[in-house]
Amino acid sequence: MSEQSLGEFEELILLMVATLHDEAYGVAILENLEAKLEKKVNISAIHVALKRLENKGLAVSRYGGITKERGGRRKKYYVITAMGKKALDSQYALRTDLYRQIPKISFN
Repeated sequence: MSEQSLGEFEELILLMVATLHDEAYGVAILENLEAKLEKKVNISAIHVALKRLENKGLAVSRYGGITKERGGRRKKYYVITAMGKKALDSQYALRTDLYRQIPKISFN
C-alpha cells in the first residue's frame, strides 16, 4: 500500500490521538487541541478528520461503555495504528529535513 498523505489538520488530529492514546475521543481531542493552538476548533471538523483518518487506516475506533453522565450515549475512542505512526514519522522527518535546510540568516 502506498504511503498515506496527511493534511495539516489531519496531522494535528492524529498527533492528538497518539498523545491521548487510549483516552482520545472527540471532546478530549477538541479541548487539548484548543489549548495547544490557543484558538477555537470546530468539533464537527474533528469528527470529519477522525473519520478520514479511520478510512485511511491511520486510526481505529472503539466504543466505551454507556454512562448516565452522557445520557446513555457512549464515547467513541480512537487509537493510532502502526500505519498512522509511520505516517507521523514520515511527516516529522520531512518537516525536520526542510527546517534544517533553512540558511543561517541573521534577522537583526
